[in-house]
Amino acid sequence: MNARLQRLRNALAERELDGALISNAQNRRYLSGFTGSAGYLLVTPGDAIIATDFRYYEQSATQAPDYRLHKTVQGFDVWLPPLFEGLGGKQIAFEANDVTVGAHRAMTKALSSLAEPERPELVPVPDLVEKLRIYKEPVEVDALQAAVDLGDAAFVDVAERVEPGWTEKQVAWEIEKYIREHGGDGLSFDTIVAGGPWGAMPHAYPRDRKLEKGEGVVIDMGCDVGGYMSDLTRTIFLGKPDDQFKKIYDIVLTAQLTAEEMVKPGMTGEECHMIAHNVIEAAGYGETFGHGLGHGIGLQVHESPRVGRTSSDVLEDTMVFTIEPGIYVTGWGGVRIEDMVVLENGKARIMSRSPKLAFSG
Repeated sequence: MNARLQRLRNALAERELDGALISNAQNRRYLSGFTGSAGYLLVTPGDAIIATDFRYYEQSATQAPDYRLHKTVQGFDVWLPPLFEGLGGKQIAFEANDVTVGAHRAMTKALSSLAEPERPELVPVPDLVEKLRIYKEPVEVDALQAAVDLGDAAFVDVAERVEPGWTEKQVAWEIEKYIREHGGDGLSFDTIVAGGPWGAMPHAYPRDRKLEKGEGVVIDMGCDVGGYMSDLTRTIFLGKPDDQFKKIYDIVLTAQLTAEEMVKPGMTGEECHMIAHNVIEAAGYGETFGHGLGHGIGLQVHESPRVGRTSSDVLEDTMVFTIEPGIYVTGWGGVRIEDMVVLENGKARIMSRSPKLAFSG
């Protein structure tokens, strides 16, 4: 964690800031190792403090040994002013994308009890730690691969057993059950299972409806292993695929494989997105692919970089993200195929290994 702290301190110095108050749970974990549900980190050039309540004193000491403990009792008005002792006149960043208006007002009111020379200035800064997290360390890539591998295994187990008569909810439950019984800490998001026309909604929820022979089923799933997330989508077919399904599936698969082959460091998220979009558009289905091609993934299932139309995020080596084109036709259904990839040595290494359908002729 010391290296991550130093990277944050370097980022603060570049912005001419004197410290950072970290409130986002994943950012706390990334910088300190602390997994508790409540607390703040205060990082300055010469100090690192974890502020948390009685429930987490022992846990924080074990998980965040690089930090000294500041005990939070009662409200901001009691514990916040002492936390900033010695920082009068300093500019302290807070996480603008995480702190609510109400919390900011409460913090400002609490600090107003300090004499003006002893009062720090709270400066809103977005994505301070997120911009560090976008570059994955080898240990993080390994952790993500472990989550991917478990997700792959869960998908294969269920895909080999699912049959007409299973409900969408049953498929979702069997996936979650496998993950929890094989070492997963939980799901990275609620599993999507969408049979037949329901698959035309990219974020459909599983229903009590029974799956039928002769229809496609979109399954979008992921798991949490040690705090790192996976994300996988496959579209299966119950029975013998008809010509329309095979046609649409092949278009989506071609778009995905083309993007995976052509993506490289230096591209923007929009440029990567357009590789897949152009394949789908050339096949006459451009209007049916309305979401972004992918997103970064790590301690959160959606994080930077963003891979989609209008994204100026520059893709670089060590970034991990998804590539997930889809076609969605109202009244018929949908096909989406998603892998996780990591950019290494100038190209994408495919992390997901779940089988995809293949049609000949």
